[in-house]
Amino acid sequence: MTSALDRDFAGRLELVARAETMINAGSKSFRFASRLFDRTTRERSWLLYAWCRTCDDLADGQVLGHDAQAPADPGARLALIQRETDRALAREATGEAAFDALALVVRECGIPHRFVRDHVDGFALDAVGWRPESEADLLRYCYHVAGAVGCMMAVLMGVAPDDEATLDRAADLGIAFQLANIARDLVEDARVGRVYLPQAWLKEEGVTEAGLSEPQHREALARMAGRLCELEQSYRASARVGAARLPFRCRWAVLAAARIYGAIAEKVAALGPAAWDQRVTTSKAEKLSYVAAAWGEAYSSTARPEQADRADLWRRPVVQQGR
Repeated sequence: MTSALDRDFAGRLELVARAETMINAGSKSFRFASRLFDRTTRERSWLLYAWCRTCDDLADGQVLGHDAQAPADPGARLALIQRETDRALAREATGEAAFDALALVVRECGIPHRFVRDHVDGFALDAVGWRPESEADLLRYCYHVAGAVGCMMAVLMGVAPDDEATLDRAADLGIAFQLANIARDLVEDARVGRVYLPQAWLKEEGVTEAGLSEPQHREALARMAGRLCELEQSYRASARVGAARLPFRCRWAVLAAARIYGAIAEKVAALGPAAWDQRVTTSKAEKLSYVAAAWGEAYSSTARPEQADRADLWRRPVVQQGR
């Protein structure tokens, strides 16, 4: 006779396997870095990724991060994300692998529900065609779509849910990742009606949203991408301070991911107007070199008091509440 414990274990194995399949197809960079975690942390990171990837695909009308098309029913898709996420947080079986994966990883790691809801709020912004007016608006958006995920990953790696100082650094890493992604995908996003550059920047450059994907505006686009990449460097540097507070293998994985995503931003900045002639990526050989460099950094990394100040950086909302 099969016990309930056996069934639960088998169900977990299936969810992990499905999550691994998703990350293998959806994110080579995250998959590469996740291999540096211990087995339990690695599996939990895949489970969280599966939920994030599925929500992102639903919101963007894409499959595993590819071939985005502006969905005709963004409100209905958002309602689906919200409904199934709420069911997962209530520990209901949804019958959908990604949402059941969320329920499992939240239960196993004690991830605060507020971070999950913060992430869903990012999809709500996209659903109503939101545009950032200022740099602060852009950073707030980056927090919702990626910084909140950084906070969830930090808790998953053992950071206490009330360690706000370290969670700030984890949010900074997610923000840095998102800034790199936005810079890389400026033209691709504009073609499907997604514009994440602050309206104030566009006005300064005299470029309309409709003109973002036009070749004659590539010089202006490169200048704005350069501003994104400068911001990315600041938030990535802040995140390194938080990484020093993690266990070694987690620290190594985080620093490797920071180098891999940071390289994307650096390439975009270096290519200038040619950055969107083809998709900017990092090769397997480059990833291996970043992993090796991250090992040395992780081995010697310590958080020094003079590194603690992040007064000039955007601050995430902190709500003093329970899960």
